[in-house]
Amino acid sequence: MLLRLLPLFWLLLAFPAVAQAPGASSRLDEIIARGTLRVGLTGDYRPFSARDNNTGAYSGLDVDAASGLADALGVKLEVVPTTWQSLISDLTAAKFDIGMGGISITLERQKSAFFSQPVMRAGKAAIARCADKERFDTLGAIDAPGTKVLVNPGGTNERFDRGALRRAEIVLVPDNNRVFGDLAAGRGDVVITDSVETRLQEKLHPELCAIHPDRPFDFGELAYLLPRDMPLKLFVDQWLHIAMENGTLRKLVQHWLE
Repeated sequence: MLLRLLPLFWLLLAFPAVAQAPGASSRLDEIIARGTLRVGLTGDYRPFSARDNNTGAYSGLDVDAASGLADALGVKLEVVPTTWQSLISDLTAAKFDIGMGGISITLERQKSAFFSQPVMRAGKAAIARCADKERFDTLGAIDAPGTKVLVNPGGTNERFDRGALRRAEIVLVPDNNRVFGDLAAGRGDVVITDSVETRLQEKLHPELCAIHPDRPFDFGELAYLLPRDMPLKLFVDQWLHIAMENGTLRKLVQHWLE
């Protein structure tokens, strides 16, 4: 009998926050009472979120997903601009309720926040001008004197570059929307980013080629960033589970990526 109860015991230890104190309000309660879901988006990471400079409107896979989540909550969607550098500080300051837009799961971010269940597997991969595809076939070949690796500062791409590259020159591009245009124009040699983005960018820029995105340099997963509020996490995870099982999420991926 004791052996049968042990799994339940460890489960209760793992999720102590599930039991809310009587009368305690969760972020989930606040969202429903407020009538709006505030979603933090950088607006500079296709296909997940992109901001139109003329209209200010946001579009992308996670914009559509955010709209679906708001509908499930029975509230309106409010997009809150954020940046990769301020993502965690904006979340902890309660400027938004959930961060979306192709956010990589990292242990450093996990110290301050929760993640939803993973929504997509995506390790780091390289993309270069097609004429240089064979030249930069490996991470070792990229990490050579004279190679310019373009990267937007503040996110996991820069963290990966600084951890993996010792001899290549890391060139910061403040506007993430410019990175692949600069690569195509020859202002750099390589960009290392999530493998899913390399697949999209080679479609948007025919002169660029993704370099074995099916064999990324490392293991990575994308998820939604959440405050430390278990009721909200449980709702988001359940909504995601249903969206995966009924094909809703797959349809969004096909629309924006395939």
